[in-house]
Amino acid sequence: MNLLVLADRAPSRSIRQMIGETPVDAIVTLGDLELQQIRELESITEIPKLGVYGNHCSGTYMDALGIQNLHRATVTVQGVMFGGFEGSVRYKDSPFAKMYTQEEASEMLRVFPRVDVMVTHCPPFGMNDEPGELAHEGFRGLRDYLERERPRYLLHGHTSPKASELVTQFQGTEIVYVFGERVVVIA
Repeated sequence: MNLLVLADRAPSRSIRQMIGETPVDAIVTLGDLELQQIRELESITEIPKLGVYGNHCSGTYMDALGIQNLHRATVTVQGVMFGGFEGSVRYKDSPFAKMYTQEEASEMLRVFPRVDVMVTHCPPFGMNDEPGELAHEGFRGLRDYLERERPRYLLHGHTSPKASELVTQFQGTEIVYVFGERVVVIA
């Protein structure tokens, strides 16, 4: 299954052009995108669109673009179960930002079912994050989720890991970091 994954910045070219060059089975958004950056998704109705909001998102564009919100939800596409968790670790007070304390995230993820592909904005704690910098620290609850449920894949954006330090595997889960756009092939 081919996924076109978008995260953290406007696509570098037309989404329709990208899916014309490489057929995709689903489009996945990982957050910190603005409506005008991905408005083209509104006219793409022949491909399932799934996603989560990031900590800088308005939290209002998914319905308008036909994106299925995966935050604390699951959906199956071609026999593959996707689930998701939005936002980042709370680092400031804002009634609009999608942010959670470590304790809130852990509690919400404690009973989340096993999925094949976990879609998140923020990475798990200690994986492609920046511990000690609260705004870019990973969720401990996501790490616990990986240890407990062992999804096949976890897709995330949000941070800027060095290529030499990129974590791509954890206890049988393939960790996929995306900044911009990337076609991710899942087996």
